[in-house]
Amino acid sequence: MNSFGQKLQFSTFGESHGTAIGCLLDGLPAGLEIDERYIQSELDRRKPGKSEFETARKEEDRVEILSGVFEGKSTGSPIAMIIYNTDQKSKDYSNIKEIFRPGHADFTYFHKYGIRDYRGGGRSSARETAARVAAGAVAKLMLDTLNISILSGISEVAGIKSQKFDYPHAKNSIIYALDADKEEAQKEAILQAKNSHDSVGGVSRVCIQGVPIGLGQPLYYKLDAVLADAMMGINAVKAVEIGDGVLSASMHGSQNNDEIRNNGFISNHAGGILGGISNGDAIIMNVYFKPTPSIFKPQRTITTLNEEVEFSLKGRHDPCVAIRGSVVCEAMAALVIADMLLLNMGSTMSGLSKYYR
Repeated sequence: MNSFGQKLQFSTFGESHGTAIGCLLDGLPAGLEIDERYIQSELDRRKPGKSEFETARKEEDRVEILSGVFEGKSTGSPIAMIIYNTDQKSKDYSNIKEIFRPGHADFTYFHKYGIRDYRGGGRSSARETAARVAAGAVAKLMLDTLNISILSGISEVAGIKSQKFDYPHAKNSIIYALDADKEEAQKEAILQAKNSHDSVGGVSRVCIQGVPIGLGQPLYYKLDAVLADAMMGINAVKAVEIGDGVLSASMHGSQNNDEIRNNGFISNHAGGILGGISNGDAIIMNVYFKPTPSIFKPQRTITTLNEEVEFSLKGRHDPCVAIRGSVVCEAMAALVIADMLLLNMGSTMSGLSKYYR
């Protein structure tokens, strides 16, 4: 599937080394002010080549809106956006035309479809996530009118864990680090891996603030389930935690329960979601990214003819994909929350009557 969402749906198209990538966002209410500069600023946060901690591929990621916007506002029709690829170096991949790269989707795509675009992974490349960020930026504009904000940052790199979560600091950090005291060590770990032709994993922490009580469609479209689905659909993500996540399994109920007072919850172990429905507290997620599989050490693999070979990869790749991936997490979270808001409008007769009367 190349589409996501129910009331607010988006589809993406394009490949890493194709002419362009883009998205179609359908179901956005008419009358929303579309700030193109803001959409571009979100893409700038994700775009490659900004520092030594990212791939050297230089893409401007200039977004062009093709439809669905008139005189600066959404019209209610599908919004189409396109981003042209300008810095492909397809020749860097000529040596892997018949080779399956370890850790990549080459093997599974080939066996599923009988064909694959070996130039940077084609459709399976994280290059596609730029289109998600464009769609997510529009969703964020909608959420902003309702005072809902989505923040993120890197809480862990190569096992170096943050002790505090400073989202304003992360916004101005070149690696989106949440803990200024751990940032230099995290940077050093990334560069050390890069200089040794390797890569490291990382964790993005996402915080969604201002979410009203009641979002989520039990039993089979729960808010936490859909958020996890959205995060797991991002390239290189291998695990997602809501609230205390894995830690909950080692706790007692007396420790894990969030007691309630008349002014709200005393704690937030649940991460802002109970029974698949938002409880009005901040929604907290940890999203775990594996090390970038594109490394420059000699590796053993097989060819499309099942021959065992050893090869060395060429190209330009992120030494820690979690950094730019954190921006994608925000975008996908925005799309989920916006979709859930639209779904929730008809959940009660009073809500329906309020709108139509």
